[in-house]
Amino acid sequence: MHVVATAGHVDHGKSTLVRALTDIDPDRLAEEKARGLTIDLGFAWTKLPSGRGISFIDVPGHVRFIKNMLAGVGAVDACLFVVSAVEGWKPQSEEHLRILEMLGLEAGVVALTQAGLVDNDLLELAHLDITEHVEGTFLEDAPIIAVDSIDRTGIDDLFAALDDLTATVPTAADHKRPRLWIDRAFAAKGAGTVVTGTLTGGMLRVDDEVTIEPQHTRARVRAVQSLGNERTKVGPGNRVALNLSGIDRSDVGRGDVVVFDGQWHRTQRVDAELRVLDRLDHEVSRRGAYALYLGSAEVPVRMRILGPAALLPGETGPVRLHLEKELPLLPGDRFVIREFGRDETVGGGQILDVAPVLPASRSHPDRSVDRVVSERGWVDADELVRLTGERRPPDLGNWVVDPTELARLTESVHTAVESSGDRGVDIASFDERQRAVLDRLGDIVIDAGLVRLAGTSDVFSDHPFVAAVDASPFAPPDPDNVPSDELRTLVQRKQLVHLDGRYFTPAAIEKTATAIAHMLSDNPEGVTVSEVRERLGNTRKHALPLLGHLDATGVTRRRDDVRIAGPRLPEV
Repeated sequence: MHVVATAGHVDHGKSTLVRALTDIDPDRLAEEKARGLTIDLGFAWTKLPSGRGISFIDVPGHVRFIKNMLAGVGAVDACLFVVSAVEGWKPQSEEHLRILEMLGLEAGVVALTQAGLVDNDLLELAHLDITEHVEGTFLEDAPIIAVDSIDRTGIDDLFAALDDLTATVPTAADHKRPRLWIDRAFAAKGAGTVVTGTLTGGMLRVDDEVTIEPQHTRARVRAVQSLGNERTKVGPGNRVALNLSGIDRSDVGRGDVVVFDGQWHRTQRVDAELRVLDRLDHEVSRRGAYALYLGSAEVPVRMRILGPAALLPGETGPVRLHLEKELPLLPGDRFVIREFGRDETVGGGQILDVAPVLPASRSHPDRSVDRVVSERGWVDADELVRLTGERRPPDLGNWVVDPTELARLTESVHTAVESSGDRGVDIASFDERQRAVLDRLGDIVIDAGLVRLAGTSDVFSDHPFVAAVDASPFAPPDPDNVPSDELRTLVQRKQLVHLDGRYFTPAAIEKTATAIAHMLSDNPEGVTVSEVRERLGNTRKHALPLLGHLDATGVTRRRDDVRIAGPRLPEV
């Protein structure tokens, strides 16, 4: 399915032509029918001779409804550009063409309408007039088909041209990240809230849990319809109607966006490339009340030119835009800028960075993924997709890392390990990124929480305090003059066990458990602290920490003043 927007000056026959092509009247409002004037977006569809489907978004041509026109052309594949043979090229013909160019359209067909109202000479002049105005634009090589929507002259030729167009214009890509800019929302009797739009980026299915931005409201897709047919799922590049549950009609409208939660970066500040229309008679600067038109949204923005103070007509330059509300955007999104005060389109372009991190005075935006990584140093791979739309394989953990930053951190971690000598560095002292870098160091050893260079001796393997404790296992000496970090390391290495301020070897604890097991085999009713310390040959200050540890680990259980067998008492 391809989605095609009409474009052109008011009263040049866009809606009548769509009706002739589809047998569907795109003017759905009573006011439109009464006035004979398209005010809002209209929708129609049909099948081409090849069997390919085509949807039309019919846009208003009157200058007063330019905002409605902009809401309809933000996600289309091509255009059906309409010029009357009676009136020829008009101001809105020019503005619509420039808008379509700024939105990145690259293909279209020109319909020279009302051909039955002029003679052949005037028709030829109108044809030449169009050729002159589209020269140098994306419509330069587009076919110009003379048609009369009333007697259907040329309609078959137009069908053939549209068929050729859809055969060459690529369909929307499926990036598994659906986004639907809502261009219409209404309450359907018996169904609840319904929203419509052109789906891009991915597929939507019945029962999908979606989020409505910018209000960040959750909803469920109750039903899906495309071109009047009920569907269980629909892919990108289609006109779609979604019946949503969990959200009231009053809470959603044109300019809102349907997405999957967590897939998009929501932003109120972007860096972009702006091309100023060459027909303007003034420069464009930060002074002015501007509105951004993107997708179906109209958002007031503050604009700062990055670099010069202003851009002259016909110039292209980077700008920073501050949006009034958050939107789920991506580099490459196309937009149009209009100025409220002058009520004119000043230019358009594409988003370059959805989350600029550098101050405006230092920012030099482009769409390079490498720049995004370089400016941040470290970027989570999933976040990088949200920021750029591109997935890169992680360099470390789940991070994509700037090569310079990775080399710097690798060197600093290696220096820290090297300077620690034989003792090594406590791995707990490294942050998450430093620990990830350790995997890149081939000349280190990680042992019991310590990182040291390979080939260095292990200063803790024959530690004198461990030897002293081992020499008197049940009444070990106090750790006087032993640094706390060394004690912590000995415990981490399981060379010692810390019990209530005392340090014992694991072997001493096992021997204590065995000794008590022998005592309880002779006296199952229980043993006292005095009996235990007499058996071990120590004092209460050593016996109590040992017994507390055995109680806590299930070897023994305390009953009043005695210890009895616990579930983990060793067999003897």
